[in-house]
Amino acid sequence: MSLELNDVKRIANLARLELSDEEANNTLNKLNGFFSIAEQLKSIDTSGVAPLSHPLSAQLPEFSLRLREDAITESNHRDEYQKVAPATQDGLYLVPKVIE
Repeated sequence: MSLELNDVKRIANLARLELSDEEANNTLNKLNGFFSIAEQLKSIDTSGVAPLSHPLSAQLPEFSLRLREDAITESNHRDEYQKVAPATQDGLYLVPKVIE
């Protein structure tokens, strides 16, 4: 995949950016460079390679993530927080309608 100059100018217009022709050409070259790198990465055969949680975990096992038990440590304070709200219903905050 590669972009053309009119694609860059259209994207700049959508982003409300004003680019000179030189800036648009530089941006085009940079974006197409990114796309070529992505194409090179896509062509690499990664079958049989286990995903890593961190790039260093393959070389440094002590760097792997330490897991902890998934336990609730905070109590529920919803009722306290909603006491000061102007309007609540079924645990939800009620607000005035602002869109017609």
